[in-house]
Amino acid sequence: MNSPEDNSQFERQRPIYLELNFQIICAVVLIAVLGVSSVTPAFPKLAKELNINPKNLGLLITAFTLPSLILGPIIGILADRLGRKRIIVPSLFLFGIAGTACAFARDFNLLLWLRLLQGIGAASLLSLSITLIGDLYTGDRRITAMGYNASISSVGTASYPIIGGLLATMGWYYPFMLPILAIPLGLLVLFALKNPEPKGERNLQQYLSNAVKVLKNRQLFGLFIASAANFVFLYGAYVTYLPQLINDTFKAPPTIIGLLLSSVSIAITITASQLGRLARRFTGTSLISASYVFYALAMLIVPFVSNIWLLLIPSTIFGIGLGIGFPTIQTLLADLAPKEYLATIISVNGTFYGLGQTLGPLLMGYAFGFGGINSVFYAATGFAVLVFCVFRYCTCVKEV
Repeated sequence: MNSPEDNSQFERQRPIYLELNFQIICAVVLIAVLGVSSVTPAFPKLAKELNINPKNLGLLITAFTLPSLILGPIIGILADRLGRKRIIVPSLFLFGIAGTACAFARDFNLLLWLRLLQGIGAASLLSLSITLIGDLYTGDRRITAMGYNASISSVGTASYPIIGGLLATMGWYYPFMLPILAIPLGLLVLFALKNPEPKGERNLQQYLSNAVKVLKNRQLFGLFIASAANFVFLYGAYVTYLPQLINDTFKAPPTIIGLLLSSVSIAITITASQLGRLARRFTGTSLISASYVFYALAMLIVPFVSNIWLLLIPSTIFGIGLGIGFPTIQTLLADLAPKEYLATIISVNGTFYGLGQTLGPLLMGYAFGFGGINSVFYAATGFAVLVFCVFRYCTCVKEV
């Protein structure tokens, strides 16, 4: 039989997308993005049937993303001390059980509590999937894997709104049945994922001390802010309130809403798949800065669109920004993180994008309440300019 070293050498010679480990990681990411993108096309119908004010729809996302904000550092510490599988497997089971239970709720408050439980299960999935890529790959293969992973994720964000929109035509609750897929995936991770788990337990004080040092590092802090901002745009303006704009302005059915939401992922897939080539021509901070130019332009265009299909233009621009920015941030974090603290730093970053996921719908909800649906996208434009300036300030001393 081949030794583990022989198998590892063989794996390094294979294309990344053919490796079983990488395929499992991508499956985990697909489950993670399922929690939001599959259900938002049903929001207008849900609001009508449960008699919910549209401005409160963001709570369904906030309840789901809040655990990521609170549990991020704890997840990283546990994953570094106990191992990745011991966190991912029960998380997938909880995601599947609580998420499927949402389909049977007919009370909005109960639905929020179930979304909170589902969010606890989801809290570790994105950050630990990135951690696994950091564990398994280095150098050019790492950024290539990050790009492929972002492309696969975008396939989910492209297909889930379509699937969710089709299911929502039968009833708002049908898209909420999809999380049951997380349960068999949990078994696959348990028995088939082969990754270098941490050996032994280290002093907890080292992790707390390292967390303080991370927050004092201006470059890392700039990357954390960039991560949070990405999700403010994605979950606040695009995922939560673009469906409402399409419904209010163009009176489109859930299937069309899902189709338009999915269009952003085509641009993400193409852009992220070319990230390895882009990274050889431009620095990471330049790519991330460019992403915010794309975000601002996309958000600014939306209120001026007079034909529903012209929304494909800002969606494509927005997708290019995400395809460049998100995987580049993850790669730079993995490059900068000490190996023994990889999960901790990636999970601290998870706290920041949990912050973006949680605050995004709330902030854009305030903008909606203040000036209507168009104000959401004007506010997002201004926020993109602000984050661009903050990020450049945090990274201007030294390119990472």
